[in-house]
Amino acid sequence: DAALMLSHRILTPAPSKDAVRDVCVQSHRGVSRMLTENTAATFSIPAGQAAQLNQSLHTLSHHILFYNLTSPEQILAVFPESFHSSLKNLITKILLENRKSILNRIAMMDLKELDWRVDLVTGSDSVSRMAVPTCLVQLKMEDPCPTAGGDSVSTVTVELGRESLDTILDGLGRIRDQLSVVAGK
Repeated sequence: DAALMLSHRILTPAPSKDAVRDVCVQSHRGVSRMLTENTAATFSIPAGQAAQLNQSLHTLSHHILFYNLTSPEQILAVFPESFHSSLKNLITKILLENRKSILNRIAMMDLKELDWRVDLVTGSDSVSRMAVPTCLVQLKMEDPCPTAGGDSVSTVTVELGRESLDTILDGLGRIRDQLSVVAGK
């Protein structure tokens, strides 16, 4: 909510729809120096605010994909009530329009490297996290169509508890079984 409110302050009064669209689309991939400079120039704001805006939009677009938000109502519910309504509707429309192309781009990415390790927390402010093993999985993905100035390899690290890891392994086992049936092996 705080990040979205900051975006509200930066983007009010609302700039052109095309400028907002460009920043929303470009920020999905992450914050870069070039994107920050372009955003700062486009909206006539300091680089620090431009970086925060890009990070907020990046987080929002990933939230929408992660939670599979597919309707305007679902996305609009993420915004604080005091957020500028026209700007909220515009950002929602842009993110919904670009959702499919983002998912297609993710589907085209190639897994280049997988690394994992098991961690055991030995010190924490939460007793419930003490001595609970987790699996850290790091994926290096290559985008066959990187944006101009963007890196073609991105790294994602995911922390999984026992239940989440069991669910993923069960799903991968089912996929393997189905592929074997289709391949006739």
